[in-house]
Amino acid sequence: MSLALLCSGQGRQHRAMFDRVADHATPVLAAASATLGSDVRDFVRTASDADLHANRAGQIVCVAGAMAVAEALFPDGAPPATIVVGYSVGEIAAWGIARVWSPADTFAVVDARAVAMDAASGPDDGLGYIRGLPHDDVAALADRFGCAVAIVNPGRLFVCGGTRDAIAALCTAALADGAVNAAPLAVHVASHTPRLAAAVAPLAQKLGSIAMARPTLRLMTATDQSLVSLPAHAAAGLARQVMTTIDWAALLDALAERGVDQVLDLGPGSALAEMASAAMPDARVRAVDQFRTLQGVRDWLVRHDR
Repeated sequence: MSLALLCSGQGRQHRAMFDRVADHATPVLAAASATLGSDVRDFVRTASDADLHANRAGQIVCVAGAMAVAEALFPDGAPPATIVVGYSVGEIAAWGIARVWSPADTFAVVDARAVAMDAASGPDDGLGYIRGLPHDDVAALADRFGCAVAIVNPGRLFVCGGTRDAIAALCTAALADGAVNAAPLAVHVASHTPRLAAAVAPLAQKLGSIAMARPTLRLMTATDQSLVSLPAHAAAGLARQVMTTIDWAALLDALAERGVDQVLDLGPGSALAEMASAAMPDARVRAVDQFRTLQGVRDWLVRHDR
């Protein structure tokens, strides 16, 4: 039996995302709040939709959400055989959950990543999704509109980045070409595309300035589906990830090949669980947001171990 923990990227943050962990994971929540400049629990409840989905705040609260849930579920650390992976900024959360960095250093990396991305991205940049077309068709359409494929998901689901006007035109063209769905996303930065090339150097510099420990869990990168044994050697790839395509479909295949038979999406949201369920039909898959309480999650985890 093998467990994988999935850490979400931004876009699915919501008002109740810290309700289950409000009295847990104090170091994580304190570090996130210090970086954000206000209590993350209050922020998600009271911030405007625009502020909640702003790039820097969105990255901080989503990393805080995954790390706080992991800390509350596994106060002494998850079982060492556990694989932890992250989708986009969720990979920063994964490195934190694997205890490569302290909570304070994890959020220092998140902050540096967001600031570098905001500086590199144009003021009108964004992301959109296309479902139902072949990869080559989506790539050709993206190129036609000056966009790029940012993330390859299972089930012919692709995320593309570019200017918001170009993304809107790309989605319209994709629907005309037979896409099942296509629409802009509430993300205002063209993550994982060459538009973020200028963010790589400052992020790499920040990563190089922070002490790193060997991961306590099996930490897998979304860039090339490899396990990280020496984080300092993998840090360059983590920095380049902001401007390169993520193949999440290949990562889920790699989890299945490594014998993962239980998957828990730490959230926020359940999008990663939905993709994992489709891509890994033999695995037991749930999202934390599908449970009413943390005890329900613990009971589900324990039942699998029996």
